[in-house]
Amino acid sequence: MSAAACTSDDEHGGADRVAHLRAEAALFMRDHVLSVVSHDLRGPLNAIHSWGYVLERKVDANDPAAQRALAGIRSGVEQQVKLIEQSVDTTRAETKALQVALAPVALRPLLEKSAALARASVARARGVTIEIDSPLAEEQLEGDAERLLQTLWLMLAFAAEASPSGAAVRASSNIEGSMWRTDVRFSASARALGDPASPHVLEAFARRQALEPREGGRIAWGLALCKRVAEAHGGAFEHSDIADNAEVTLSVRVPVAGM
Repeated sequence: MSAAACTSDDEHGGADRVAHLRAEAALFMRDHVLSVVSHDLRGPLNAIHSWGYVLERKVDANDPAAQRALAGIRSGVEQQVKLIEQSVDTTRAETKALQVALAPVALRPLLEKSAALARASVARARGVTIEIDSPLAEEQLEGDAERLLQTLWLMLAFAAEASPSGAAVRASSNIEGSMWRTDVRFSASARALGDPASPHVLEAFARRQALEPREGGRIAWGLALCKRVAEAHGGAFEHSDIADNAEVTLSVRVPVAGM
């Protein structure tokens, strides 16, 4: 096989790898949005259901119009709850209870591979550099290497697409006590996130949502994979507010010992 053919195969394989990573991020984002919808719809529906019972005790039992109205309220609530259970909750079942395959994972190679994929998928084309600052060398943890790679890649790729051209994304990684912690820091740019001419990891609506004020400390939808993978390992994921010109930190923590 010629050198040109080998290069073409490598590029094709790399493109397939990035496409798979983007698909995984999109899957977890979809399920996260469905989870938010399920949670946020149940509150108002429960309130309507409760007030229906209050009205039932107040309304004249001999008033047919009022009784039909109450029956309509109860029926509507039941239909909405059934829709949530059958459509929303069932659809997100694939990642609701994420299973991880635990095995020894070398951390330094994981960091380097994630950074290389992030550079190839979005950072290099946008003129953004990714820098790794870590003393890790031979350290390992018990984890799912593929899921952890997806998490690191998404953190780095998102930071790259949210940064203006010429900026640097900095990732620090270390073991603190019993936890492996990786922080990705960057300066966010609303213009960079919204630029349709530049390569992106997330869909346009997810990029717009990332810049919206967070309610109750919720994460940006597009970073849902990071949260689910961290929690499946017994760890946590969080990030500071993402706003134009803000200094943002994405942080993932995973226990070093197996669960």
